[in-house]
Amino acid sequence: MHVPDGFLSPQTYLPAAALAAAAWTWAARGLRERLTETLVPRLATMMALAYGLGLVMLPLPGGTSGHALGVALLALLFGVRLAFLASSGILILQALLFGAGGITAWPVNALAVGLAGAAGAAGVFRLLRRLNEPLAVMLAAWTAVMLSGTIIALVLGLQPAIAARPDGTPLFFPFGPAITLPAILLPHALIGIGEAALTLLVWRYAKARRWIR
Repeated sequence: MHVPDGFLSPQTYLPAAALAAAAWTWAARGLRERLTETLVPRLATMMALAYGLGLVMLPLPGGTSGHALGVALLALLFGVRLAFLASSGILILQALLFGAGGITAWPVNALAVGLAGAAGAAGVFRLLRRLNEPLAVMLAAWTAVMLSGTIIALVLGLQPAIAARPDGTPLFFPFGPAITLPAILLPHALIGIGEAALTLLVWRYAKARRWIR
């Protein structure tokens, strides 16, 4: 689900960088008080798990690939702000070390996966927790995958309309939403089911050890 370099126009990634900078500033406020001796190793462990999940690429039709995100797990355990910062760090490491995602596209990836995914997961969990907590965890994880995928698909699909030559030839990503939405969302709906099951397992592990209440 990482957008690589060269797919997005400057009209897209420059405003996204400004928005991401504001979001990172918001997320960083007050974190020093939360980073306790117990929180740091737990966060590092879950970041490592999310990092590893993002490197397991599943081949998809059309020569692309998909993978689990781990952002819902981070959001449910540590909150939206920490999940956003942690996911942003994971994404830049994957881009620098393995070429999974681009540097110019990093703000877009961070906002779509780290912020929207975390916020969506946290919102669904809070809404459904009292009804059925395990189901709420699974739906939160699935929602994070699908919401992130929807945003990525729309950003990619709008590129032909945002940046094109006078004759209409796209300058960057050439396919519209009619192609990007089903190409990304259909396989990730299945990936999301697997991530939901994994998130529930880790959630139960964390709860059994009183990481959460």
